[in-house]
Amino acid sequence: MRDPVTGFVYPDAWVERCQDPYRLHLAEEGLAVLTASGTVLVRGYTTGTTAAAACMAAVLTTDGPPALSVPVTLPCGLVVDVPVNADGGRATARKFAGDYPDDVTAGIEFVASVLPAAEGIQIRFGEGVGRFSRDTPRYKKDAPAVSPPALACIEESVREAMESAGLPGVRIELSVPEGRAVGEKTLNPRVGVLGGISILGSTGLVEPWDDHLTESSLSRISAARRPVLTTGRVGLRFARLRFPEDEVILVGGKIGESLAAVKDEAILFGLPALILRFIRPGILEGTGYGTVEELSVSPAFGPIVKETLAGFARTNPGVTVILIDREGTIIGERA
Repeated sequence: MRDPVTGFVYPDAWVERCQDPYRLHLAEEGLAVLTASGTVLVRGYTTGTTAAAACMAAVLTTDGPPALSVPVTLPCGLVVDVPVNADGGRATARKFAGDYPDDVTAGIEFVASVLPAAEGIQIRFGEGVGRFSRDTPRYKKDAPAVSPPALACIEESVREAMESAGLPGVRIELSVPEGRAVGEKTLNPRVGVLGGISILGSTGLVEPWDDHLTESSLSRISAARRPVLTTGRVGLRFARLRFPEDEVILVGGKIGESLAAVKDEAILFGLPALILRFIRPGILEGTGYGTVEELSVSPAFGPIVKETLAGFARTNPGVTVILIDREGTIIGERA
Protein backbone atom coordinates (compact mmCIF):
# COMPACT_ATOMS: atom_id res chain seq x y z
CA MET A 1 0.00 0.00 0.00
CA ARG A 2 1.42 3.37 -1.04
CA ASP A 3 0.67 6.79 0.44
CA PRO A 4 -0.46 8.84 -2.60
CA VAL A 5 0.63 12.10 -0.92
CA THR A 6 4.21 11.24 0.06
CA GLY A 7 4.83 8.17 -2.12
CA PHE A 8 5.91 6.12 0.91
CA VAL A 9 5.21 2.39 0.57
CA TYR A 10 3.82 1.11 3.86
CA PRO A 11 5.41 -2.14 5.09
CA ASP A 12 3.02 -5.08 5.02
CA ALA A 13 3.49 -5.54 8.77
CA TRP A 14 2.10 -2.04 9.40
CA VAL A 15 -0.96 -2.78 7.28
CA GLU A 16 -1.55 -6.10 9.07
CA ARG A 17 -1.46 -4.40 12.48
CA CYS A 18 -4.30 -2.03 11.57
CA GLN A 19 -7.63 -3.24 12.99
CA ASP A 20 -9.80 -0.45 11.58
CA PRO A 21 -10.76 -1.12 7.92
CA TYR A 22 -12.39 2.29 7.48
CA ARG A 23 -9.35 4.21 8.69
CA LEU A 24 -7.05 1.95 6.70
CA HIS A 25 -9.06 2.90 3.61
CA LEU A 26 -8.55 6.58 4.47
CA ALA A 27 -4.79 5.97 4.56
CA GLU A 28 -4.96 4.17 1.23
CA GLU A 29 -6.78 7.19 -0.23
CA GLY A 30 -4.19 9.61 1.17
CA LEU A 31 -6.55 11.18 3.69
CA ALA A 32 -4.77 9.63 6.66
CA VAL A 33 -1.37 8.27 7.69
CA LEU A 34 -0.69 4.68 8.75
CA THR A 35 1.87 4.29 11.54
CA ALA A 36 4.15 1.40 12.50
CA SER A 37 1.82 0.40 15.37
CA GLY A 38 -1.16 0.07 13.00
CA THR A 39 -2.72 3.28 14.31
CA VAL A 40 -4.14 5.53 11.60
CA LEU A 41 -3.98 9.32 11.97
CA VAL A 42 -6.33 11.46 9.88
CA ARG A 43 -4.92 14.35 7.85
CA GLY A 44 -6.67 17.71 8.13
CA TYR A 45 -7.31 20.42 5.54
CA THR A 46 -5.09 23.48 5.22
CA THR A 47 -6.31 27.04 5.39
CA GLY A 48 -5.85 27.14 1.61
CA THR A 49 -8.17 24.17 1.09
CA THR A 50 -10.76 25.67 3.43
CA ALA A 51 -10.62 29.03 1.67
CA ALA A 52 -10.95 27.33 -1.72
CA ALA A 53 -14.03 25.43 -0.55
CA ALA A 54 -15.74 28.59 0.72
CA CYS A 55 -15.02 30.48 -2.50
CA MET A 56 -16.09 27.59 -4.71
CA ALA A 57 -19.35 27.10 -2.80
CA ALA A 58 -20.19 30.79 -2.94
CA VAL A 59 -19.80 30.81 -6.72
CA LEU A 60 -21.82 27.61 -7.21
CA THR A 61 -24.76 28.96 -5.20
CA THR A 62 -24.87 32.39 -6.85
CA ASP A 63 -27.73 31.20 -9.06
CA GLY A 64 -27.84 27.58 -7.92
CA PRO A 65 -29.23 25.53 -5.03
CA PRO A 66 -27.73 25.58 -1.52
CA ALA A 67 -24.65 23.41 -0.96
CA LEU A 68 -23.44 21.38 2.01
CA SER A 69 -20.14 20.24 0.47
CA VAL A 70 -17.96 20.91 -2.56
CA PRO A 71 -15.26 18.84 -4.33
CA VAL A 72 -11.90 20.64 -4.08
CA THR A 73 -8.91 19.51 -6.15
CA LEU A 74 -5.90 19.79 -3.85
CA PRO A 75 -2.39 20.87 -4.90
CA CYS A 76 -1.26 17.26 -4.33
CA GLY A 77 -3.83 16.06 -6.90
CA LEU A 78 -6.37 14.47 -4.58
CA VAL A 79 -10.02 15.53 -4.76
CA VAL A 80 -11.78 15.91 -1.40
CA ASP A 81 -15.34 16.80 -0.43
CA VAL A 82 -15.14 19.73 1.98
CA PRO A 83 -18.20 20.54 4.15
CA VAL A 84 -19.67 24.02 3.62
CA ASN A 85 -22.79 25.98 4.36
CA ALA A 86 -23.65 27.92 1.23
CA ASP A 87 -26.67 29.67 -0.22
CA GLY A 88 -27.32 32.67 -2.44
CA GLY A 89 -23.70 33.45 -3.26
CA ARG A 90 -22.48 33.39 0.34
CA ALA A 91 -20.63 30.45 1.86
CA THR A 92 -18.86 29.47 5.05
CA ALA A 93 -16.39 26.65 5.66
CA ARG A 94 -14.68 25.62 8.88
CA LYS A 95 -11.12 24.34 8.97
CA PHE A 96 -10.83 20.63 9.74
CA ALA A 97 -7.63 19.83 11.66
CA GLY A 98 -7.75 16.04 11.51
CA ASP A 99 -5.62 14.32 14.15
CA TYR A 100 -3.43 17.36 14.81
CA PRO A 101 -4.30 18.58 18.31
CA ASP A 102 -1.94 21.55 18.25
CA ASP A 103 -3.54 23.23 15.22
CA VAL A 104 -4.51 26.67 16.54
CA THR A 105 -6.57 27.36 13.40
CA ALA A 106 -8.79 24.29 13.95
CA GLY A 107 -12.46 25.13 13.46
CA ILE A 108 -11.83 28.68 12.29
CA GLU A 109 -14.52 29.93 9.88
CA PHE A 110 -13.89 31.26 6.38
CA VAL A 111 -16.60 33.41 4.78
CA ALA A 112 -16.86 34.05 1.04
CA SER A 113 -19.30 36.34 -0.75
CA VAL A 114 -19.66 36.58 -4.52
CA LEU A 115 -20.92 39.18 -6.97
CA PRO A 116 -21.04 38.66 -10.74
CA ALA A 117 -18.41 40.44 -12.85
CA ALA A 118 -18.00 41.03 -16.58
CA GLU A 119 -15.12 38.57 -16.84
CA GLY A 120 -12.27 36.93 -14.98
CA ILE A 121 -11.65 36.26 -11.31
CA GLN A 122 -11.19 39.03 -8.76
CA ILE A 123 -10.48 37.99 -5.18
CA ARG A 124 -10.23 40.43 -2.30
CA PHE A 125 -8.74 39.07 0.90
CA GLY A 126 -10.45 40.95 3.67
CA GLU A 127 -10.70 40.99 7.45
CA GLY A 128 -8.78 38.27 9.27
CA VAL A 129 -6.35 37.47 6.46
CA GLY A 130 -2.88 38.60 7.53
CA ARG A 131 -0.78 41.03 5.54
CA PHE A 132 2.96 41.54 5.41
CA SER A 133 4.21 44.49 7.43
CA ARG A 134 7.43 44.79 5.38
CA ASP A 135 8.91 43.66 2.09
CA THR A 136 10.24 40.08 2.08
CA PRO A 137 12.05 38.05 -0.59
CA ARG A 138 8.70 36.73 -1.86
CA TYR A 139 6.09 39.30 -0.82
CA LYS A 140 5.71 43.07 -0.89
CA LYS A 141 4.57 45.11 2.08
CA ASP A 142 0.76 45.02 2.59
CA ALA A 143 0.39 41.94 0.36
CA PRO A 144 -2.01 39.32 1.76
CA ALA A 145 -0.31 36.31 3.33
CA VAL A 146 -1.50 33.82 0.74
CA SER A 147 0.99 31.29 -0.60
CA PRO A 148 1.17 30.59 -4.36
CA PRO A 149 -0.05 26.96 -4.06
CA ALA A 150 -2.99 28.05 -1.90
CA LEU A 151 -3.89 30.89 -4.29
CA ALA A 152 -3.68 28.53 -7.26
CA CYS A 153 -6.01 26.08 -5.49
CA ILE A 154 -8.51 28.85 -4.73
CA GLU A 155 -8.45 30.18 -8.29
CA GLU A 156 -8.78 26.73 -9.86
CA SER A 157 -11.72 25.89 -7.58
CA VAL A 158 -13.41 29.18 -8.49
CA ARG A 159 -12.74 28.56 -12.19
CA GLU A 160 -14.38 25.13 -11.99
CA ALA A 161 -17.38 26.64 -10.20
CA MET A 162 -17.69 29.43 -12.79
CA GLU A 163 -17.77 26.91 -15.62
CA SER A 164 -20.40 24.87 -13.81
CA ALA A 165 -22.52 27.96 -13.07
CA GLY A 166 -22.00 29.51 -16.51
CA LEU A 167 -20.56 32.73 -15.11
CA PRO A 168 -18.07 34.76 -17.21
CA GLY A 169 -16.58 36.53 -14.19
CA VAL A 170 -16.84 36.88 -10.43
CA ARG A 171 -15.78 39.22 -7.64
CA ILE A 172 -15.11 37.41 -4.38
CA GLU A 173 -14.65 38.81 -0.89
CA LEU A 174 -12.97 36.31 1.45
CA SER A 175 -12.74 37.01 5.17
CA VAL A 176 -11.89 35.12 8.35
CA PRO A 177 -13.87 36.72 11.20
CA GLU A 178 -11.72 35.13 13.93
CA GLY A 179 -8.52 35.51 11.96
CA ARG A 180 -7.09 38.54 13.73
CA ALA A 181 -7.31 36.94 17.19
CA VAL A 182 -6.11 33.52 16.02
CA GLY A 183 -3.26 35.03 14.01
CA GLU A 184 -1.77 36.36 17.25
CA LYS A 185 -1.39 32.76 18.45
CA THR A 186 0.59 31.72 15.38
CA LEU A 187 4.12 32.55 14.25
CA ASN A 188 2.78 35.29 11.99
CA PRO A 189 3.75 38.27 14.17
CA ARG A 190 7.33 36.93 14.37
CA VAL A 191 7.65 36.79 10.58
CA GLY A 192 6.03 40.17 9.97
CA VAL A 193 2.48 39.06 9.11
CA LEU A 194 -0.07 41.13 11.01
CA GLY A 195 -3.84 41.36 11.27
CA GLY A 196 -4.77 37.74 10.72
CA ILE A 197 -3.84 34.23 9.70
CA SER A 198 -1.95 33.05 6.63
CA ILE A 199 -3.64 31.06 3.88
CA LEU A 200 -1.26 28.23 3.11
CA GLY A 201 -1.05 24.68 1.82
CA SER A 202 1.57 23.10 -0.42
CA THR A 203 -0.37 19.82 -0.61
CA GLY A 204 -3.76 20.99 0.68
CA LEU A 205 -3.52 18.61 3.65
CA VAL A 206 -2.31 19.07 7.22
CA GLU A 207 -0.01 16.32 8.45
CA PRO A 208 -0.99 14.80 11.80
CA TRP A 209 1.74 14.58 14.42
CA ASP A 210 1.75 12.61 17.64
CA ASP A 211 3.87 10.02 19.40
CA HIS A 212 2.65 7.25 17.06
CA LEU A 213 3.73 9.11 13.93
CA THR A 214 7.05 10.11 15.47
CA GLU A 215 7.66 6.46 16.39
CA SER A 216 6.92 5.38 12.82
CA SER A 217 9.31 7.96 11.36
CA LEU A 218 12.03 6.92 13.79
CA SER A 219 11.53 3.27 12.82
CA ARG A 220 11.99 4.17 9.16
CA ILE A 221 15.10 6.22 9.97
CA SER A 222 16.79 3.52 12.03
CA ALA A 223 16.10 0.90 9.36
CA ALA A 224 17.44 2.96 6.44
CA ARG A 225 21.03 2.69 5.19
CA ARG A 226 21.35 6.43 4.61
CA PRO A 227 18.07 8.23 5.31
CA VAL A 228 17.41 11.63 3.78
CA LEU A 229 15.66 13.72 6.43
CA THR A 230 13.64 16.66 5.21
CA THR A 231 11.58 19.23 7.09
CA GLY A 232 8.80 20.11 4.64
CA ARG A 233 7.07 19.52 1.34
CA VAL A 234 9.50 21.55 -0.78
CA GLY A 235 12.41 19.55 0.58
CA LEU A 236 10.50 16.30 0.17
CA ARG A 237 9.88 16.97 -3.52
CA PHE A 238 13.46 17.91 -4.40
CA ALA A 239 15.00 15.25 -2.15
CA ARG A 240 13.18 12.56 -4.11
CA LEU A 241 14.60 13.97 -7.33
CA ARG A 242 18.18 14.20 -6.02
CA PHE A 243 18.23 10.96 -4.04
CA PRO A 244 15.96 8.49 -5.85
CA GLU A 245 17.75 5.47 -4.37
CA ASP A 246 17.57 6.60 -0.74
CA GLU A 247 14.78 6.57 1.83
CA VAL A 248 13.42 10.15 2.04
CA ILE A 249 11.58 10.85 5.30
CA LEU A 250 9.57 13.93 6.25
CA VAL A 251 10.43 14.77 9.87
CA GLY A 252 9.05 18.29 10.21
CA GLY A 253 10.53 20.06 13.20
CA LYS A 254 11.56 16.83 14.95
CA ILE A 255 15.14 17.06 13.73
CA GLY A 256 16.82 16.22 17.02
CA GLU A 257 14.88 13.01 17.60
CA SER A 258 15.37 12.00 13.99
CA LEU A 259 19.14 12.47 14.01
CA ALA A 260 19.34 10.49 17.25
CA ALA A 261 17.74 7.53 15.46
CA VAL A 262 20.30 7.49 12.63
CA LYS A 263 22.51 4.39 12.80
CA ASP A 264 25.40 5.55 10.65
CA GLU A 265 25.03 8.26 8.00
CA ALA A 266 22.22 10.63 7.06
CA ILE A 267 21.47 13.63 4.88
CA LEU A 268 19.62 16.60 6.36
CA PHE A 269 18.00 18.30 3.37
CA GLY A 270 15.55 21.16 2.86
CA LEU A 271 14.77 24.84 3.17
CA PRO A 272 17.11 26.67 5.56
CA ALA A 273 14.77 28.01 8.23
CA LEU A 274 14.07 24.97 10.43
CA ILE A 275 17.45 23.36 9.80
CA LEU A 276 19.53 26.42 10.65
CA ARG A 277 17.40 27.28 13.66
CA PHE A 278 17.94 23.74 14.94
CA ILE A 279 21.69 23.84 14.39
CA ARG A 280 22.10 27.40 15.68
CA PRO A 281 19.00 28.67 17.56
CA GLY A 282 20.31 32.24 17.79
CA ILE A 283 21.31 32.50 14.15
CA LEU A 284 19.42 35.77 13.61
CA GLU A 285 20.86 37.55 16.62
CA GLY A 286 22.77 40.64 15.61
CA THR A 287 21.92 40.28 11.91
CA GLY A 288 19.07 42.80 11.81
CA TYR A 289 16.83 40.30 9.99
CA GLY A 290 13.52 38.98 11.29
CA THR A 291 13.47 35.65 9.46
CA VAL A 292 15.94 33.14 8.04
CA GLU A 293 14.33 33.65 4.63
CA GLU A 294 15.24 37.36 4.70
CA LEU A 295 18.76 36.48 5.85
CA SER A 296 19.08 33.94 3.01
CA VAL A 297 18.99 36.65 0.31
CA SER A 298 21.45 38.94 2.08
CA PRO A 299 25.25 39.13 1.67
CA ALA A 300 25.62 37.95 5.27
CA PHE A 301 24.02 34.56 4.57
CA GLY A 302 27.00 32.84 2.96
CA PRO A 303 29.56 33.48 5.71
CA ILE A 304 27.05 32.72 8.49
CA VAL A 305 25.99 29.43 6.89
CA LYS A 306 29.58 28.38 6.21
CA GLU A 307 30.52 28.92 9.85
CA THR A 308 27.34 27.28 11.15
CA LEU A 309 27.60 24.14 9.01
CA ALA A 310 31.31 23.78 9.71
CA GLY A 311 30.63 23.73 13.45
CA PHE A 312 27.83 21.21 13.01
CA ALA A 313 30.05 18.94 10.90
CA ARG A 314 32.64 18.76 13.66
CA THR A 315 30.12 17.38 16.14
CA ASN A 316 28.03 15.38 13.62
CA PRO A 317 30.54 13.90 11.13
CA GLY A 318 28.05 11.38 9.74
CA VAL A 319 25.44 13.97 8.75
CA THR A 320 25.57 15.82 5.43
CA VAL A 321 23.57 19.08 5.45
CA ILE A 322 22.16 20.43 2.18
CA LEU A 323 20.15 23.65 2.16
CA ILE A 324 18.01 24.59 -0.85
CA ASP A 325 15.82 27.48 -1.94
CA ARG A 326 12.22 27.08 -3.09
CA GLU A 327 13.33 26.31 -6.65
CA GLY A 328 15.54 23.44 -5.45
CA THR A 329 18.85 25.25 -5.95
CA ILE A 330 21.50 24.39 -3.36
CA ILE A 331 22.36 27.46 -1.27
CA GLY A 332 24.42 25.77 1.43
CA GLU A 333 26.14 22.40 1.79
CA ARG A 334 28.55 20.70 4.16
CA ALA A 335 29.54 17.04 4.32
